[in-house]
Amino acid sequence: MLNLENTLDFNDFYKVLFENEQVEITGPTIKKLEDSFNFLKSFSRNKIIYGVNTGFGPMAQYKIEEKDRHQLQYNLIRSHCSGAGQLMEPLDIKALMLARLNTLCLGKSGIHPSVATTMLRMINENVYPVIFEHGGVGASGDLVQLAHLALVLIGEGEVLYKGERQATKKVFEELNIKPIQVEIREGLALMNGTSAMTGIGIVNLIHAKRLLNWSVFCSSVINEIVQAYDDHISLELNSSKLHKGQQSIAELMRVHLSDSGLTRNRNEHLYSGKAENNTHFKEKVQEYYSLRCVPQVLGPVYDTIENSLGILIEEVNSANDNPIIDVDTEHVYHGGNFHGDYISLEMDKLRLVMTKTSMLAERQLNYLLNHRLNDILPAFVNLGQLGLNFGMQGAQFTAVSTTAENQMLSNSMYVHSIPNNNDNQDIVSMGANSANLTRKVIDNCYEVISTELATIVQALYYLDFDDRLSSATISKLKELRNLMPKIENDRVLYDEIKGIKEFLKHNEAY
Repeated sequence: MLNLENTLDFNDFYKVLFENEQVEITGPTIKKLEDSFNFLKSFSRNKIIYGVNTGFGPMAQYKIEEKDRHQLQYNLIRSHCSGAGQLMEPLDIKALMLARLNTLCLGKSGIHPSVATTMLRMINENVYPVIFEHGGVGASGDLVQLAHLALVLIGEGEVLYKGERQATKKVFEELNIKPIQVEIREGLALMNGTSAMTGIGIVNLIHAKRLLNWSVFCSSVINEIVQAYDDHISLELNSSKLHKGQQSIAELMRVHLSDSGLTRNRNEHLYSGKAENNTHFKEKVQEYYSLRCVPQVLGPVYDTIENSLGILIEEVNSANDNPIIDVDTEHVYHGGNFHGDYISLEMDKLRLVMTKTSMLAERQLNYLLNHRLNDILPAFVNLGQLGLNFGMQGAQFTAVSTTAENQMLSNSMYVHSIPNNNDNQDIVSMGANSANLTRKVIDNCYEVISTELATIVQALYYLDFDDRLSSATISKLKELRNLMPKIENDRVLYDEIKGIKEFLKHNEAY
């Protein structure tokens, strides 16, 4: 059971999202929410507090009468339920709700405690608000996406439950979930914040970490296939460059290949003195960059993922609201903690390195398919009759096309601000857009690496040296061969490659 009294970390999200761990709120957190709510209710009686007794955005210049305060919150929620495009994925929505709940439970928002208890029930019962991908610009938070969450919390709108899109009222009655109690600023507190972009971002990072390990796996197996020299992953070479990511990737590859009977020690070959009179070497003295420079290429990917994890977890455990209610100082602070630039930038960076990961996979795939480059495999790893059969030739087109799409999608959203809201929001983050684009790029990466792995499996059928492969390669090879049998006579491949993709997305390489 995950208790929201404590600071959330990356593993907490993983357990709730992928292992369906339940979440709880105990007495001290409820007390914190009550204190914040009661303080704001008292403090705002003779003061002008944004969003409590004023309009919103440019309409903040208008004071709201006491009798209309509750209606103000309902109006805000309903008017901003204007999302469009595809529905957000249930996993992203669950991450959004956990991120928002955790932020509100800091006691900096002045909400009625019923907001937390109702959202908690929804998370634990896997009831997901219908939320659309297109909406907020990530400046005053993810206003539109979070409005759709708020709409469900007041008992309106639609939810996804047990795989079906249903009326909120029907599901709430079935599960005996009570809508929230709207009092002071429940609508604004729910909507002002970065929880949509952050929730999507955390799911992105979970998939990105897994994908990176599969990229290391592919790179290591290809080194076995070509019987590469092993000094490019050596501790000595990689410790001479001080980047943690490079050193970590090299170490992963060393561990993977530690018991391989295929990779070669340069001392036993080119340093042995046996080839000193040769004027031309049939075998390459150094491998192509897509094999030899894997630590240098994937190192920045590793570092970017780790840095992004830190930033997003900081955001999750922050009060990303406006205004901020501080019970200890007995003050309400107006500012811009809802602005999403931190997340937008991290998603841009993650999208860039994921695109580079797909580019590395595409180049390694091309190396395997081009017999003039590798000089050990038939063209297109064709295990049938050359000319009559085609092997992996058709699959390469899809991998190249998908990689090209990633390259196009890697343009920055962080610097793509468009002023709106009567120029009140004159510089915005586009954080949710960045997170959604990054999700697409990561999914594309899985497609490219799936094609690469399918080709690796075919190459290993052809080379038939299983007894010399590393134990790390062998540990996954049986499952991969079950998904991708030997291709001697051409057959339709899209279902098999899709099966590999699903396997990679739901299983760890190491």
